[in-house]
Amino acid sequence: MNLAKIQRLLKLLQLLQGGRPQNVNSMADACGVSRRTIFRDLETLRAAGVPLAFDSEGSRFHIPETYFLAPTNLSSEEALSVMVLCHELGDGTGLPYYSSARRAATKLENSLPEHMKRQLREISNSVEIKLNPVNQPEEAHSAYQTLVDASGHRRNVRIEYHSIFDGDTIQTKLSPYKLLFSRHSWYVIGRSSIHRAVRTFKVNRIEQITMLDDTFEIPQNFQVDRFLRNAWHMIPEPGPDQQIVIRFDPLVAQNVAEVQWHKTQQVHWNDDGSINYEVTVSGIREISWWILGYGSRAKVLQPDSLKELIADHARKIIENYQS
Repeated sequence: MNLAKIQRLLKLLQLLQGGRPQNVNSMADACGVSRRTIFRDLETLRAAGVPLAFDSEGSRFHIPETYFLAPTNLSSEEALSVMVLCHELGDGTGLPYYSSARRAATKLENSLPEHMKRQLREISNSVEIKLNPVNQPEEAHSAYQTLVDASGHRRNVRIEYHSIFDGDTIQTKLSPYKLLFSRHSWYVIGRSSIHRAVRTFKVNRIEQITMLDDTFEIPQNFQVDRFLRNAWHMIPEPGPDQQIVIRFDPLVAQNVAEVQWHKTQQVHWNDDGSINYEVTVSGIREISWWILGYGSRAKVLQPDSLKELIADHARKIIENYQS
């Protein structure tokens, strides 16, 4: 079953439970498909055990109100917490499933007594959550849906991908093992034919994607954590892990120390208020950009390879301002 059909079936369930019986024509119009497709979808729902009631006089279908998603006994604190979070996260954050969660919260809010609605408005006015929005082009949304279908059916895809590390647009056949949402972006992890190994691809850098007919099997020993090893974020590099030590000036030491940047990190405070930040990572390229963000307030103590990489970045930055 592809993603489009799943979304259509969910739409039908929403229509049929909306309190007003639906005829085939109204459902076909709402879903943008033919009457024949609606009849097939209704049979799919029946086969799944959904009790469709049919009014022969009006030729209309509905689902009894007693079936499906019975009310949950939430405490007032639980209900308010869910709704405040869904209201305050805001649109455009790039969070997965956010739109559906907000619609659910709106339905929950409408069922509240008036005094709780007032309480919700008061709490919402005192809470604000800021997340960095991410520009997800339409091509990325289409690629994401294709990858969901391909991964679910274990089918390969062929992609054209703008690769920063390769410095060019590459074409590769990809077996999409797993989709992963991290730091406001979707990634796909799978075996790449051009690399002959498992690689990570950022979905919004996929320029074209085509689903193929041939299938794949995920290796039994594949696990996302095992693949990522101790990558600073998403890109593990070949070779052994490296022990990184960075000294941060007192001005930024507290800012660095109070955040769990990596699962292996250790923070050691110095007498002058600076810290030595220690972390074990699978590759130095990703962490180099994080270090550069602290400018002169960060100094790499080890390893030498990371010192050289940071120095090379710094030289190129200076060249940009001297030209």
